Amino acid sequence: MIVMMHTTVGWHVELEFREDDQHTRAAAMVRLPDGTEVRTQGHASRHHSDPNQPRVGEEVAAARALNELAMQLLTKAHGEIDAASGRTSHPIHV
Repeated sequence: MIVMMHTTVGWHVELEFREDDQHTRAAAMVRLPDGTEVRTQGHASRHHSDPNQPRVGEEVAAARALNELAMQLLTKAHGEIDAASGRTSHPIHV
């Protein structure tokens, strides 16, 4: 009989926003179990003729920051795969 053990791991991503009437900036950070922190930024700009909708700016800026966070995590994983295998690994596609 084979018993499979599953480990639950959780990562918490933090997002902070800075806004003015025209711009929203998002800062994203995730702290990995090994203590490594990955930080990224995203931004959104509102055209002067668009209505002021802060939540939309936050969503766009957050999406851009999280996309960059994903890309940095993929790059980090690639480097770890290469270091462990001693060769260049195939690209990891999103």
